[in-house]
Amino acid sequence: MSIDPAKLQMFENRLQKVFKHTSKIARRQNITCYRVYDDDIPEFPFSIEIYEDHVYVAEYQRRHGMEEDVHDAWLDECLVKIAQILQVTEDAIFVKQRVRKEDRQSQYQRVAQEKNEFIVQEAGLKFKVNLSDYLDTGLFLDHRITRSMVREEAAGKKVLNLFCYTGSFSVYAASAGAAVTSVDLSKTYLAWAEVNMQLNDLTPAQHQFIHADVLQYLDTLKLNTFDLVILDPPTFSNSKRMKEHLDIQRDHVDILNKVLLATKKGGVVYFSNNYRRFILDEAQIAATSIKDITNQTLPFDFQQKMIRKCYRIVK
Repeated sequence: MSIDPAKLQMFENRLQKVFKHTSKIARRQNITCYRVYDDDIPEFPFSIEIYEDHVYVAEYQRRHGMEEDVHDAWLDECLVKIAQILQVTEDAIFVKQRVRKEDRQSQYQRVAQEKNEFIVQEAGLKFKVNLSDYLDTGLFLDHRITRSMVREEAAGKKVLNLFCYTGSFSVYAASAGAAVTSVDLSKTYLAWAEVNMQLNDLTPAQHQFIHADVLQYLDTLKLNTFDLVILDPPTFSNSKRMKEHLDIQRDHVDILNKVLLATKKGGVVYFSNNYRRFILDEAQIAATSIKDITNQTLPFDFQQKMIRKCYRIVK
């Protein structure tokens, strides 16, 4: 069974149009890693991202009603079309199936051992990405602008990066001359963050990499320590390694107030999360200023999809 030609043509037209538009902007802005498609047509539930010479295709799991062999043939046909339009060979495409989740806890699960790792560039910095072994690649492209904002104000500052993942925010801050403390529950990702530091000729020993449950770690922080904090937690987390379950809507006030206690007066917290229905309880947060910067931090390749909220909070 092959795809309905009319539907495949719809997909082809859409991908071609978006790729033409986004690739032009990317070239103009000297960006080599960007998203070109995100579930635009329901019958083709893909997220498609370009990482320089490679393409990462994530298929969101849906009840498509196809037998496994029929689905495989359908996917193969789609990939041929994607390769043609994006002008890459089929062996440069990496495919994963994923459930659309609003939390990032699943990022800790290794899904393969292929180690298809590459070094990519962003804003003059280098990052290792892995397009085969985890549900995420190692670089969240939607925070490209937020990372630059952090770099612009990080010089000479003490920076705390909570739920640091592979440390891309840490690298941006360190490259500006900040002393950075990176905290995550995963030793794998902390080691990855150190590699990212080394790739940019930054010395990991000059920074701190702390393996900890962030919710417990917050209770150990000293008052008025940090100038700048990055807080990008999962929406929900019930990892067995965490003492408490995390629900960002329920817990954000408590978490932010603990973070603000550890922040110097006038210090800044960049807080983001992926919960689509998130509502910030401003009245309960001990800050002098809270600004919703979601729109100004959404890059050109994510304009159509409001995928997360982002705030700049001043103590």
